[in-house]
Amino acid sequence: MNNDTDVPQQLEHLKGIKVLDMSQFEAGPSCTEVLAWLGAEVVKLENPKGGDPARRSFKGPGTDDSWYFLLLNANKKSLSIDVKSVAGLEIVKELAKRADVFIENFAPGVIERLGLGYEALREINPRLIYAQVKGYGRGSPNEHMLAFDMIAQATGGLMSITGTADGPPMRLGITLGDTGAGMLIAISLLAALFRRVQTGHGEHLDIAMQDAMLHYLRAGFSAQALRGGPALRVGNKMVSGSNPPCGIYRCKPFGPNDYVCLYTSHNNPDHWRRVLMVIGRTDLIGDPRYDTQQARAQHEPGVDALVTTWSQQHDKWEAERQLSAAGLPCGAIRDTDELLNDPDFEARAVMQVMQHPVKGPFKMPVWPVLHDGKAAAVGPAPLLGEHSEQVLREWLAMSAGQLKDLKDKGVIA
Repeated sequence: MNNDTDVPQQLEHLKGIKVLDMSQFEAGPSCTEVLAWLGAEVVKLENPKGGDPARRSFKGPGTDDSWYFLLLNANKKSLSIDVKSVAGLEIVKELAKRADVFIENFAPGVIERLGLGYEALREINPRLIYAQVKGYGRGSPNEHMLAFDMIAQATGGLMSITGTADGPPMRLGITLGDTGAGMLIAISLLAALFRRVQTGHGEHLDIAMQDAMLHYLRAGFSAQALRGGPALRVGNKMVSGSNPPCGIYRCKPFGPNDYVCLYTSHNNPDHWRRVLMVIGRTDLIGDPRYDTQQARAQHEPGVDALVTTWSQQHDKWEAERQLSAAGLPCGAIRDTDELLNDPDFEARAVMQVMQHPVKGPFKMPVWPVLHDGKAAAVGPAPLLGEHSEQVLREWLAMSAGQLKDLKDKGVIA
């Protein structure tokens, strides 16, 4: 950061908002983590016997929580409670009376069987904003089917436009099916909170991961409308049609991510002239084979070969520098290690170090939006049940004796 006034801060935009989070894995937790970044008190309701399955997902040896869990649950609290017990269910309902938001993403029908469906909680708290994330839309033929990120990407169309033209459909490297749905429900939750200020009423929000993918497929639908058929896989080109040269170009020393990405715009015909100047082929300025976007599209393999001949003489950082200096949209492909160790992100607090009581220091990306120039500060993801007593004392004014009795009976841990 630039100075002391830029030190990350605990944002208070949602201060006073209480969130009961019964979601797990990623689609729900990515949403509630946003609310926590923005200052809401997010309490994860977790089964005492293991908690959120994400604690054990994608982990190495040992019994502590996975890095995956830490990345999705910063700044939250954990209340481990047996909601299948009579006492545990009643406690959750008492918490729901005081909550502003309730969110879950269990398999279809599970939350209702637990007695915590929308109708049940609306009856006890009409101001509650109740959010659900499912795989498929309510009323769809697949409503009761299970879905995870990969399934959402497959059934929501993203895989159909991802991959090379001569290859099979491919999953995106990012978990857009999960986190992409989580971001959309987070936006609607904020809108519902604002509406409640005006009306005093709660709201029922639900999103299907398959439906969420349609939101991110708009360029594909544009290509469909343009061509009159399904959008095609075009590898690193643009599904809606590119302006060659447009794509990634190999650089030395020819490692798996030694490429520079270059984009030339339909709206700036001068980009092609600038490319030719950078790659040392000014002799081709005015050549009818390449002089227009339409001509370059017809000779795209040749255009790509011209740029590749040049890019292979440079590493990706030098290629980026030269192309950028010419005013061309470009960027070296960065892998996760290069991003994690780039001092710029930590200096600007886009990457921060979580001080976790078990895992120790852990650098991770934080909420990327600055508020009045300040980044949100990262707090540790909770240990399972770490805040059980605190939440019940503060939310329900339980005494030490009541808490001891619940622990002795195994209702909380």
